[in-house]
Amino acid sequence: MTNICFDVAEVSVGQHWYWQLGGYSLHGQVLITSWIVVAVIGVICLLGTQNLQPVSGGSAATAPKGLQNLTEYITEFIRDLAKTQIGEEDYLKWVPFLGTIFLFIFVSNWSGALIPWRILELPNGELAAPTNDINTTVALALLTSIAYFYAGISKKGLGYFKRYISPAAFLLPINILEDLTKPLSLSFRLFGNILADELVVGVLVSLVPLVVPIPIMLLGLFTSAIQALVFATLAGAYIGESVEDHH
Repeated sequence: MTNICFDVAEVSVGQHWYWQLGGYSLHGQVLITSWIVVAVIGVICLLGTQNLQPVSGGSAATAPKGLQNLTEYITEFIRDLAKTQIGEEDYLKWVPFLGTIFLFIFVSNWSGALIPWRILELPNGELAAPTNDINTTVALALLTSIAYFYAGISKKGLGYFKRYISPAAFLLPINILEDLTKPLSLSFRLFGNILADELVVGVLVSLVPLVVPIPIMLLGLFTSAIQALVFATLAGAYIGESVEDHH
């Protein structure tokens, strides 16, 4: 099983800038762009939550504006998504998790579509969106798997595992296989879509004038946002399924 995990981690395109940590090789360019994405999200959150203006009586003078409006809209969007997928009883404590997953994927995908990473030279390899690397998407998928197992066990205890033999014991292998395929589908869907988008845009830019690929790039922005939404929605649905009461 360990060998399989390492083989999956080597699914990549192009050259990489490796950092050596003990006996392990890390994709340095992925860590760099991931830190940049986290920094961007952190700065926007800090700026958007400074000098918060409460809404009082509909007065325009005290109405939120600028980045506060943006952060409030994102928070409400994630809260509604969590409530829809998880349910009113349990959704609130999962809003931070789903929000973090959504924002990281969204900003990562858009960074790959908007920022010309490849003009920055590295000793080896090239910079790209963090979600352009299978290691990142697998890590996000495994976090989601841990989250829905934790959600189910923390609410139902060991009774959570009764779902594997419900409604009949002969469904046990199928239910186990379903849980094994969830992180695979999450990780490869995100990785494949982002990689394909960047490859198509890269090929078009190298073959035709810059103006021609612009519609494809705009479409890439749209699909990148959709992929972040799909991942967060499925993560919420899996958590909602694990905390759902089966009668």
